[in-house]
Amino acid sequence: MTQEAIFSPFFATVLLTFLVWVYMYIRRIHFMTSRKMSPQELSPNTLAQLSPPGVSNPSDNLKNLFELPVLFYALVLYLFVTKQVDTVYVNAAWVFVGFRALHSAVHCTFNLIILRFYLYLFSTSAVWFIAIRAALIHFSL
Repeated sequence: MTQEAIFSPFFATVLLTFLVWVYMYIRRIHFMTSRKMSPQELSPNTLAQLSPPGVSNPSDNLKNLFELPVLFYALVLYLFVTKQVDTVYVNAAWVFVGFRALHSAVHCTFNLIILRFYLYLFSTSAVWFIAIRAALIHFSL
């Protein structure tokens, strides 16, 4: 296993963030043009108040992608710099990415809350596994 293998799930998460960002703007622009709204007349608060879930959910999901994934990015960089990348970490990182992608797909589309919750729980568990394992190794426990 090469140390660089950890960057595949890293960049997959970056790609997911980019795709959600693009989807958010597609939904926003379609919403605004269908209602003949100009960007000058909309403040962020006004847009949030007027937006139906199909427009606001992708925006909310994009915000989510700058929460826990930031810890994931930091852990990936830590593992790479300290040359600790192994198959277990890479597999856990792919679990995070897979469940995070499913979470984003649900959140941006039909938004079934209980399904979204479990997808978030599984993706988050993968990050916490990486963090706890790395900390235990770091502190030699």
